[in-house]
Amino acid sequence: MYKILAKLNKALLPSFTKQRLDLSKAKKWQLAIIAWRFYVTKKALRN
Repeated sequence: MYKILAKLNKALLPSFTKQRLDLSKAKKWQLAIIAWRFYVTKKALRN
């Protein structure tokens, strides 16, 4: 399930590392997306 979510995240959500986003200047919604992508990626790699 998490592997499918990880693929959807990659396709649908923006990649802030490609945009060179500074985490100290990120908005709350951007931090929420980063946290969500991290959580799903961590779960997908664990299985």
